[in-house]
Amino acid sequence: MIDYPKVYLRKGKEHSVKRFHPWIFSGAVSKVDEGLQEGDLVSVYNDQNEFLAIGHISIGSIVVRILSFEEREINLDFWVEKIRSACEMRRAVSLYGAEDNNVFRLVHGEGDGLPGLIIDFYAGTAVIQCHSVGMYLHREEITEALQTVFGKDLVAVFDKSEGTIPFKSGIEPKNGYLFGETESFTALENGLKFNVDWLKGQKTGFFIDQRENRSLLEHYSKGRSVLNMFCYTGGFSFYAMRGGAELVHSVDSSSRAIDITNENVELNFPDDKRHEAFAEDAFKFLDQSSQKYDLIVLDPPAFAKHKKVLDNALKGYKRLNKKGFEQIKPGGILFTFSCSQAVSKEDFRKAVFVAAANAGRTVRVLHQLTQPADHPVNIYHPEGEYLKGLVLYVE
Repeated sequence: MIDYPKVYLRKGKEHSVKRFHPWIFSGAVSKVDEGLQEGDLVSVYNDQNEFLAIGHISIGSIVVRILSFEEREINLDFWVEKIRSACEMRRAVSLYGAEDNNVFRLVHGEGDGLPGLIIDFYAGTAVIQCHSVGMYLHREEITEALQTVFGKDLVAVFDKSEGTIPFKSGIEPKNGYLFGETESFTALENGLKFNVDWLKGQKTGFFIDQRENRSLLEHYSKGRSVLNMFCYTGGFSFYAMRGGAELVHSVDSSSRAIDITNENVELNFPDDKRHEAFAEDAFKFLDQSSQKYDLIVLDPPAFAKHKKVLDNALKGYKRLNKKGFEQIKPGGILFTFSCSQAVSKEDFRKAVFVAAANAGRTVRVLHQLTQPADHPVNIYHPEGEYLKGLVLYVE
């Protein structure tokens, strides 16, 4: 018998848990044991005192994030089992152990049954981001489990939770190594090299979720002039160059990101004059540019972190995509994305289509894109499908 503190649900509120949804919302809870602290492990029961699940308790609308629907102890064996399962899935989809790739997402939160935990693997360094206090409190066990699963393939574990722990928690995390240390920041994706700044860069240092979409863009790049907006560290740009683009312009508001973009281009295409990078606001660049392009990438940061700002986000997508349609040549191809979880595929598609109509362009859909296999969506948690993309042929 596992003796975790208890959370009881209201009558009839256990149905989503029985359908294996990993979140329990505040409105479903009738009472909790006294003395609970955020991040504590709790057992969840229905109003008939029947066990339902074990998870972390949190402050906010999501009260419990579920780790197990079985009554079991959340110990080192649990973490080893979960991380080994995640690793084997990446091996099954030919990411772990591939000769031309040493970068992948190892743990994708709810998609891997570990809500609140992200682990990205960069050439032997595992970069952890905890998005809940509960996960943060387990980081030492998680590190030990990583060592057990990866053995000598693991060089270091870096905790980058400083900016992701909920601010109401009262915890003040500091980024730093939990195991080992590395001075090498160069990784390999589909045979291309890039520098990863997990110390100061956005997210865990690179946007791994666009790997397959970058590869697709490579096949459309030959002989084209390419504009990569919100380029961050240039992923789409050097794929376009390998694909045979005649000219590539990379734009990002961060001068640090532009510096790394230039380093990445130099790593793969030294002294190649086809590429030029601009540290400038995206809308300002598009307003002032008179140049037209054959291929444009619009991959902005999330415009909507939550439903309350959804209307403003959709206006932003309409405005941005209208600018893209205005800058693209007839017969051009537009890759456009939303990584806002609060924006549905239907809402995003509608925003892009309104932008096309307002720009007066005839548009065909070539591809509908999403996140890759190492960012899996739990079938019981459709909210995990956050990345939406369209590849459009513009007359």
